[in-house]
Parts: sequence; C-alpha cells; structure tokens
Amino acid sequence: MLKITSVNGPIVKAEYKDETPLMFEYVYVGENRLIGEITSVNKNSVTVQVYEDTTSLKLNEPVFLTGSLLSATLGPGLLGSVYDGIQRALFSMPERIQKGLKTKALDEEKKYFFKALKSAGDEVKKGEIIGEVDENGIKHRILSDFDGILEEIKDKTCTVKDTVAVISGNRQTMIKKRPLRIPGGFKKRLSPKTPLITGQRVIDFMFPIAKGGSASIPGGFGTGKTILQQTLAKYCDADIIIYIGCGERGNEMTEVLEEFPKLSDPYSKKPLMNRTVLIANTSDMPVSAREASIYLGITIGEYFRDQGYHVALMADSTSRWAEAMRELSSRMGELPMEEGYPADISSKIASVYERASIVQTFASNTGSLSIIGAVSPAGGDFSEPVTIHTKRFTSVFWALDKSLANARFYPAINYLNSYSGYELEEWWEKIGKQKEIKQFFNDILQKDASLQKIVKLLGLGALPEEEKITLYTAELIKEAFLQQNAFDETDAFCTPQKQMEMAKTVVLIHDMWQKAFLTRQIPADILKNQPVISEFIRAKYEIPNAEYKKYRLLRKKIENFYNEFIKNYGE
Repeated sequence: MLKITSVNGPIVKAEYKDETPLMFEYVYVGENRLIGEITSVNKNSVTVQVYEDTTSLKLNEPVFLTGSLLSATLGPGLLGSVYDGIQRALFSMPERIQKGLKTKALDEEKKYFFKALKSAGDEVKKGEIIGEVDENGIKHRILSDFDGILEEIKDKTCTVKDTVAVISGNRQTMIKKRPLRIPGGFKKRLSPKTPLITGQRVIDFMFPIAKGGSASIPGGFGTGKTILQQTLAKYCDADIIIYIGCGERGNEMTEVLEEFPKLSDPYSKKPLMNRTVLIANTSDMPVSAREASIYLGITIGEYFRDQGYHVALMADSTSRWAEAMRELSSRMGELPMEEGYPADISSKIASVYERASIVQTFASNTGSLSIIGAVSPAGGDFSEPVTIHTKRFTSVFWALDKSLANARFYPAINYLNSYSGYELEEWWEKIGKQKEIKQFFNDILQKDASLQKIVKLLGLGALPEEEKITLYTAELIKEAFLQQNAFDETDAFCTPQKQMEMAKTVVLIHDMWQKAFLTRQIPADILKNQPVISEFIRAKYEIPNAEYKKYRLLRKKIENFYNEFIKNYGE
C-alpha cells in the first residue's frame, strides 16, 4: 500500500516500498477511494492524476493499486447512456456528485435475449462475431474474447455478466474491459474512400470528410461550433453517434441532455438517443477527467467499429482538454512551451486523431470511426498552438468565421480558409462531375474575394460587366448553395443528389449570363434581377430531397427563359 506525500490539486504524489506500480495503472486514492491513474513512476514514488475532487485529502492516506489500466466497460446497455468522463452513469447519481461515488457503467441486472450465430464445435478467432442481442433496434454484436473451439453456445435470455459461451474452457460473457489509452486491434486498415454524408452542402460538396477520417472545427466564441456538431450528430449517416462535451459550460451540456432525447432520427424515425452515447464532462468537473473523457469516447467508438459499424465521434471542445493538460503539467513542474502548454501537446493531440480509421475487422466486416473535434482558440486566433497542431493531424479543416456568423450565415464555414484532404471523386462520379464544379466554385469565390476589395474602395460601378457577372455568381453560390437554414425542415438536410442538381443549376445560370453578355452585351444587373433567379433561390426550401429531379425541369425553364430573353432583348 502506498502513502500520500504531496497533494497539489488533482496531482498527488505517493511513496512505495515493496510494491511494483505500473505506468498508467488504475488506482484508488485516499480513504474515499478516489479514482486516479499513475502518470509517472520514480524509484520510490509515483505521481497520480486524480479524476475526482481532492479537497480534504490528507497526507499519509493510502493509495491502493489495482494491477490494471484505466479501462472502459463495454457491452449491451451502452447505447442511450449518459456518462461522465470516467464512465459513471450520470442518471444513476445524485444531483451533486459525491467524492468516491461509484456506479455501474452497465445495468448488470437487465436481461437480454442472446441469439447465437455460431454452433458448438465451431472454431473461432478472437474478435469474431459469435452472437448478437437487440439493443434499441440495433444489433449489438458479441465478439469472441478468445481463440479456440466453441464447446457451449445457445440462444438464451441472460444478463451481461452471464456466460453465453464456453471457448476452449474459457467463459465468454457479454461484458468487456478495454484500456482507454491502447488503440483497439483490427485485421487491416483501409483507405478512406466513402464520404460521411452530413447533409450540409458546404461540407459534403466543398470540404467532405470520409468515413474513418478526422476533421477539426476551429472557431471563436459564438461562431456556431456546438450547433454545427449537434447538426452533424443528428444528420450524418453514421450508425452510432458518440457526443463528448469536454469542459463545456454546464448550460450547453444541459441543453444537449434535454434536446437529444427529443430528437427524431431522420433515418429510422426513432429517438436519436437509441444509437447515441453521451459523455458529459462540464467545466466545473475536475479538469483531469477531461482527458479521460476523450479517450473514453474513442474506446467506445472503437468497440462499435470492431462490430462492423460506422461510428461518428463529436468532441466539443478539444481546447478545453488542452487547457486541462496545461494546468496539470504546470502542477507537475514540467517545462512549458508556447503559451504554457506542455512540450508533448503535439503527440497528445496526435494520439487522439490518429485513432480515426476505417478498417477490416477480425470478423472481416468493414467498420469505421470518424473523429470531429471542435477547437476554441482564444479570440479566434488560429495561430495558437492547439489549432496549429490539430491542423497537422486532421485531414479536414472547417474554419468558422465570426463575420459570417454575425451575418447569420449558417454554417459559418469560411470557404476560403477551409480545406479537405480526402479524394472522394470516385464516389461522386456516380452522381455527377463534382470535382469540376467544385473547382469552378472555388475559382469564382477566390475571384470574388479579390473583387470585393475593389468594390469597397471604388464601388460596384467601377467593375466591368464581366467582373460583375463573377461577383453575382459568387453571391448565388453563397446565398443559394452554401447557406442553409437549420430550422427549415426541407433545407436543414440536403442529399448528395439534390446538392449535385443545385450545383449544376448554378453553373447553368453563370453560363447563360456569360452568353447573354457576350452575344448581346446585356448588363449584369439586368441578368441578375430576373424572376427565375428568385425562383431558383426559393427552390431549396420548396423542393424536397426525394424530388430532386425537379431541378432538371427548373434548369430547362431557366435555359429557355434566357435564350428567349437574349433573342428579344432590345426589341
């Protein structure tokens, strides 16, 4: 048994004699048995990071070793649950969390019907699917923990702790433990080639994220990071959603906890919570638990990925986690780097985003874990360390813009500063020429940014008509295509098919304006202010996703209108 020699906030030091403590070992600290983790081991002492409030902890109190690593408890019952950063079920706890309070992560008394998918005598490998249970309408697949021969297995009604199979003399239950900091295994890592459809045009069409990919959402206060992540959680086509509130304000997490159970899944029409796991670690909870909450969410995500599901993890916000690391490293006396962050902040951030993956599981299924992390740079400064290092390790960068947010432009993603490193043209080719249209949009928006400087200095009248057409086309791209109304039932979610039809219509309008000016010198202002343009802008609210082919009729109408307009202009 170890004895406490120093208490500095959540950092506790303890001496040992004959024991053999392990790095990152899970320990109980003090008489209240607070949950902690060993972060450094010296010759006669250890440093423990405590995940609970250490107020009133005294010197010489004991520290109990467990011989195991900090782990997540996994099994049926995860979906629909709400946990804190160390996987205590929040709805099983009093309003104010008491020190040392322990709860079961899973309901060990609830009974499930286990359906065997293998037979006695079959040979199984570790990680293969041997059975399944129904959880909120989702097949929760039970993976083998052992290699060997199935000696016993059958359909039965049981709890998560009951034996469901015997594999070469080993008892197999439905409950598992996985260390938080050790990535899960798989048969083969695959290349991300399929987009994670979010229904947001600026994301799916312009800056897509692949299933198994990673993305960051940096933005200052009030730019819409939280609402964007909640929108992605609701509409993305992942099978399982994990939402982590890491160091967020209590009122924001309260809103999430109240709203998510009321949301309807747009795919199954059932409650969204049926396929969601929420991890709430608010700003008034111990800072050390923020780090654990991130790794807990990733470990749960890998568990469902290994079952062959596509998982989307939203972390809001990783900056709060980095701030916690800064405080903890300062208390431990580590050498700080830029802005006081620890020297290993780069590797810590990498250890999170590098666990995003699309893999071939041991059961030969395809599963993925996509990680989307919000970053909250102070004052919206994207040159601060957390944003810079996050940008290095994520393949998608959705930069939120304060000026767009103030203009009520949603999503407030800056189309000039954002990018995606995923090449998904092969998938889009089934729908249309996304790569060519995307490049056209980027060129127009880049030219628009340059022209806006001239307009601010000299006014719109200083531009030649060709440049005005570019300016008006950019307005059309922004207003009719990129901007969406999260509160409009039709426009809140847009399928790839509808996105492609809308994009083709923008290109057609630009071509018709160019044709009208080159053939008849018709002024851009006249071309822009035609009723068919207003009709196109309104169409995104009026044409449902299922009726996207109506845009083809609209394009025909626009083409006929401008051809007739060009023919009769001036008569």
